[in-house]
Parts: sequence; C-alpha cells; structure tokens
Amino acid sequence: MNTVDIDCLMTYEVKQKSEFIFQIQAAAHPWQRIKTETIHVEGGTPEFFVDATGDNRLFRFSSLADHCEVHYQATIEITMPARDPQAPEINVAQLPADALPYLRPSRYCESDLLSHMAQRTFGHLPRGFSRIEAICEWIRQNIDYEIGISGPLTTARDVLWQRAGVCRDFAHLGIAMCRALNIPARFVVGYVEFEDPPADFHAIFEAYVGGAWVLFDPTQMAPLDKLVRIGTGSDAKDVAFATIYGDVKMLSLNPLVRDHIDGPAKDFPHAHDFIGSKKPIPK
Repeated sequence: MNTVDIDCLMTYEVKQKSEFIFQIQAAAHPWQRIKTETIHVEGGTPEFFVDATGDNRLFRFSSLADHCEVHYQATIEITMPARDPQAPEINVAQLPADALPYLRPSRYCESDLLSHMAQRTFGHLPRGFSRIEAICEWIRQNIDYEIGISGPLTTARDVLWQRAGVCRDFAHLGIAMCRALNIPARFVVGYVEFEDPPADFHAIFEAYVGGAWVLFDPTQMAPLDKLVRIGTGSDAKDVAFATIYGDVKMLSLNPLVRDHIDGPAKDFPHAHDFIGSKKPIPK
C-alpha cells in the first residue's frame, strides 16, 4: 500500500459569466481509499456529481467573478493488485458486457484505421499480458516523448505519423493497438509524482486481461502503484480535468503530489494560499 498527498491549485481570469466542470477529485475506485479530502472554490458554489460510470467524480459551478480559484487537497491510500505476467487475453465471446464498449474505435483511438498495422506488428505474438507489454515497448522505442508537438486534437493515428507526443498520446496509441487486436482497453488519468517535473497529471491506459483491468504505462515515467486515479474513459475526451464554457483564461495550473509522511503536515507550496473554510466533499 502507498499513501500520497495531493495539493492541486488552479486559477483563472473570468471575462464573462462562465460555466466550469472539473474532474480533479480522486475517483471512487476499489484500488484507492480517500483518507482526507477538502476543496475550496473562490468565485462559485460547487455542485458535486458522478458520471455514468459511477466512479468518476466531478463538480460544476457558474462564475460571474473576475477571478476564479479551485483548490483541491487530499490524502489517498493506494492498493493496486499485483500484475500477473501470465494473464491471458479473453476471447470476445467470453468478455463481460461492461468491457465490450472498450473494443470500439473512439474519438482519439482510431483502432479501425490502425488495424492492419497492429495485426502486422503484433498479431503474430503470443496472446496475453506479454503482447500488451510488447505494444508498450514498441511505442517507447518508436515514439519520442516530446512536449509541445501534439495538442488537444491529436489522435493515435496522428501520433503514429509524427512519431512523437506526450503521455496522453502514448496512451491513446496503446489503446488503439490493443483494440485493433480485440483487447479491451481504456484511458486512465491521475496524479503521480515525477522527479522532473515534480508532479503532474499523468495519462496511462489499462487493458482487460486475465479477467481483470490491468494498468500499463507506455512512457514508463512513473510508478503505477503510486498513481492516484482521477478518471477512466474511452479516451481523453471522457476525463478532461476542466471543461469551460465562456471567455476564460487560465492563469495557473499546479498539481502537486508527494509521498505521505505521518506526523505534522508537510510544507506544500500551496498551503499558505488556501483561503476560506475547508469543506468535506461528498463521497
């Protein structure tokens, strides 16, 4: 079990009445337990809800203020099951109904368009966990991790063509390859601590093998057992950390994650910026 502390601060300049939807809270997922959690919104009153999955937790609010600030803090215990290198792929006929949607092409994962490439490159490999690891290794060897080369409209097919991207793009490509091989796969985003940068939102994917969902990270940038899951979806469109309707400018985005240490609170840089009462978030 790992325990991590999260301190996420976001600020915006609001130029007209705007609607905000945020997905930055730790998900209600069996692998993690929320020990403590507080939130503060300056410039609006949050309304909390969950999406159709029942796991992804969001909140929304309207803002007329010139300045808007969202501050989320939490301590999360993570207990990720051990990954089984011998986990077999499951034939489509035996897949549970809730895994079937993750076989389909989606907005950013055009598995239908990449089918021939996936079959040619990975179709001959032994089916199971090792084949998904081979997909991840191929991505690491053939796609450069390069900040700034991709954007919010970049798809798996684009990444394959430009041979570069960031964690979001690596995950989309891994998902597309898996689905092209009839392996259910879905997008996962969460908080995780890096050495450089110190912490960030991080995107990976999970595939359904051995009768369970198993995490894979084509970037190998962060330890899987320390990732605090925020959201799960077919691709990035389902788990955007912020969706905003209106004329708004982001001023800062500072997600911080650290290993938890029992005792006095750690000196997070954001700690002294937290204004207002800390309100428990509905589970």
